Amino acid sequence: MARNVLRQGDISAARDRLAAAGCEPGEVRDIDPGKATDLMFVANPAEARTVLQIMADGIDAIVQPLMSREKKLLVADMDSTMITVECIDELADYAGIKAQIAGVTERAMRGELDFAEALRSRVALLKGMEDKVIDLCRAERVRIMPGAKALVRTMAARGAKTVLVSGGFTRFAEPVAQDIGFGRVVANVLEIEDSRLTGTVRLPIVDAQTKRDELENAIAGHGIAREFTMAVGDGANDILMIEGAGLGVAYHAKQKARDAADAEIVHGDLSVLLYAQGIGRKEWVED
Repeated sequence: MARNVLRQGDISAARDRLAAAGCEPGEVRDIDPGKATDLMFVANPAEARTVLQIMADGIDAIVQPLMSREKKLLVADMDSTMITVECIDELADYAGIKAQIAGVTERAMRGELDFAEALRSRVALLKGMEDKVIDLCRAERVRIMPGAKALVRTMAARGAKTVLVSGGFTRFAEPVAQDIGFGRVVANVLEIEDSRLTGTVRLPIVDAQTKRDELENAIAGHGIAREFTMAVGDGANDILMIEGAGLGVAYHAKQKARDAADAEIVHGDLSVLLYAQGIGRKEWVED
């Protein structure tokens, strides 16, 4: 469990809820006092997640097996997960059509529209934009999500493989991946002619199935047992990879992604996923 302040009363309340649900709570072990705590239990994990998710505001609780908690593979979405914005919406702002495009983005992330078709229709509206605007947008608008660098760099330093797979664009994803510390990056390519966007995306489009394929390929290619894998995202196009991972995490996510996930982060930042692996702040790699 993690939030800005974790009180003894919160831990006691969690124990009481677990006991009432027949989960047989046991040892309590601080990861970082006042920030994150392990609360062991031996039965009914699904019920444990249900009762802990209705704890007081500000607490994120992740329920998982103890033996496989430290992951060897992280596959992550980019927009609104590893960075704070949706890049295509911000790019559209430079063309004066952010409201028009952002509405489509929101519906696609909620799973109300076909992702590939929604992407093509939005990119078509950017036809004629100068190529240099992409770099300007990245510099002015893209900000790394709090906790992202600590999460990725710490996992990598401990031997984990890390993959950033985005339905966004390489011109954003490649610099972001390098900045954060990902070992591999996959994203869509905006097509450009004469220094202007053509309004098209190179095929095949990176979509939900691509994200799941990247997870499966990494599992097979590195010989990693599924229970030691984690996928994190926020939208409907992240569901397939969330469902395929040992720990699928919905991060400040749309409802369909939350429903598909094994765990969710509602209050904290991405550093919660280090606490979930039993890694305290003194072990984090942030630089």
